[in-house]
Amino acid sequence: MSLLLASLGFGIVTAAVLAIAAVGFTLQFAVTDVLNLAFGAVMVLSAYVAYALNRAGVTIWIGVLAAAATGALVSLALNRCVYTPFKRRGTSPIALVIVALGMTLILEFGLQAVIGADSVSYQLSQGSGINAGGLRLSTVQLVIIALAVVIMAGVHALLRYSRLGKAMRATAANPSLARNSGIRTDRVVTITWAISGALCGTAGAIFAMDAGSFGATSTDLFLILILAAVFLGGPGQAYGAMLGAAVIGISTEVGAAYITPAYKDVIAFVLLLGMLALRPTGLLGQRT
Repeated sequence: MSLLLASLGFGIVTAAVLAIAAVGFTLQFAVTDVLNLAFGAVMVLSAYVAYALNRAGVTIWIGVLAAAATGALVSLALNRCVYTPFKRRGTSPIALVIVALGMTLILEFGLQAVIGADSVSYQLSQGSGINAGGLRLSTVQLVIIALAVVIMAGVHALLRYSRLGKAMRATAANPSLARNSGIRTDRVVTITWAISGALCGTAGAIFAMDAGSFGATSTDLFLILILAAVFLGGPGQAYGAMLGAAVIGISTEVGAAYITPAYKDVIAFVLLLGMLALRPTGLLGQRT
């Protein structure tokens, strides 16, 4: 029982980090129609910005805010300078995926050339946290979970109750109809890149915090979990991404405790393949 509780605790933390990243990724995909595989590279770049501030004596929580701003700015730059010009030339979706992979290599190995290949760590105290039976969560982990809950509530409020959220949903559903209805879809897309980029940067900083140490390519495998969560819940579905993150995060950590940690990513893809075989549109995707 103690092993189950311990792995469940790790799973909840992983699900919290994964939920922030997966929601950001799926918002980008839903509104902009770009499968941004450079998402993980932006995450780790943002994490390094937080690290630089942390090394300069700034508290890591200010670093998280800086990481969010970095993610937003880099995502906006990717959209304006890379993806939008290619889309205007009529580049096919699969070609855009190749472009995104190219940007991943440029960002990650460019960063590695500057800061080196060694792993780094934030300077922060984990705190006492709670220890109930086998369930052990540090203060930092509890803050990560609370941050994820607040962000998910904020995304829900944005999508359900704000004019921007309604415009985002309309643009995602039918861009042409939204444009003809008076919605400034270009502006909505730009704001979506900023919001999803901020989520990306935040996820990068807390991913590095949870991992303990990280390097320029540390998010490569984590991107696999993000994709699994997004497609398990239903591509373009924010609530599906939240649900998928919970399923993937908890199942991989519990599975790793009883099988072996080396199969964590395998477990994620087995769940994804099983879901796609039964329901190709994902848990919350709309059947056509």
